[in-house]
Amino acid sequence: MSETEILKENDKAPVWVIKIGSALLTQDGKALVHETLDIWVPQIAELLKQGIRVVLVSSGAVSEGMARLGWNTRPNFLHELQAAAAVGQSGLIGAYQVRFKSFDTQTAQILLVHADLSDRTRYINAQQTIKQLLDLNVVPIVNENDTVATDEIRFGDNDTLAGLVANLVNADKLVILTDQQGVFTDDPRKNPNATLIKSCDVSDSQLEMAAKGSGGALGRGGMATKIQSAKYAARSGTTTIIANGREQDVLLRLANNESLGTRIHHEGEAIAPRKQWLWGLKSKGVLSLDAGAVKALRSSGVSLLAVGVSTVQGEFQRGDLVSCVDLDNKEIARGLVAYSSEDTARIIGQPSDRLTAILGYDYGDELIHRDNLLVL
Repeated sequence: MSETEILKENDKAPVWVIKIGSALLTQDGKALVHETLDIWVPQIAELLKQGIRVVLVSSGAVSEGMARLGWNTRPNFLHELQAAAAVGQSGLIGAYQVRFKSFDTQTAQILLVHADLSDRTRYINAQQTIKQLLDLNVVPIVNENDTVATDEIRFGDNDTLAGLVANLVNADKLVILTDQQGVFTDDPRKNPNATLIKSCDVSDSQLEMAAKGSGGALGRGGMATKIQSAKYAARSGTTTIIANGREQDVLLRLANNESLGTRIHHEGEAIAPRKQWLWGLKSKGVLSLDAGAVKALRSSGVSLLAVGVSTVQGEFQRGDLVSCVDLDNKEIARGLVAYSSEDTARIIGQPSDRLTAILGYDYGDELIHRDNLLVL
């Protein structure tokens, strides 16, 4: 089955990705409060009855592991964090499984790291698996695979993962439940005049102003990562709602189209599935473009040629993802590069008909072909 067929299959049944954060699930990050699951599991079960398919992204594994190991503070060493995640993950899934079972609903555990979504084959395999689970009316419960992750456990977060999963399953809505009312124009804890942004486009400058939050000592994400997650999701046409998970019947009220939290939508067209995948990859290098190349990419939908590149940063291989920045160092595109960083450094600024003479071979005229290029 092709990727397009996977995405189209059962496309009439709405799919929600629901992310529940550590602030709602844990006791100051020291332990998973199992009783809190009784708030959301019945609501998710009701959503299923209404014909809404749900993928749940849940934090809490490390906190549950800390409690089981008798640790009162979150460790700093990677191997200790991985141990806590390994101990706690089974407890987290078990707590969900028991509660969903009372509603005659099966659950499935899905553990992912960025590498799973970076490799094209593994990406499609994960997509097929989750789609099959949804077809079977099973609730996939997704978490980062902190037990084997390296940089992800220190710099990753489930907000970002939720946005990427929303792309993966072509979700209709991404609901991020947090302990805040939504996104404010400024930090309401510091600015009493800050107001709640009830609805806006993902490109709204208000979001850039609001993205100043940072994760606390116990959680890894702040409001900035939630906004970034909304941007990821918007690429596939997904609407994101950031709302207070402690609101009474929050999920059911959202399903009833009640205005809660901050609704972040995207007015533009959804990008193709392959380019959704490109959006979630980690950049291995940076290409600085001249004004002519920037204009051509933004207005004409062309490939990136070496002649339009001014400088190269980073070390990358043929096929890696690189970021393309304008004269102000703002990322304007990203794509899979056809040449290594060493080769790229030799051919930048050169016309395409000179590549073979310079390198002794060539992989085509384009530095990044337009089929492998996502213009932001």
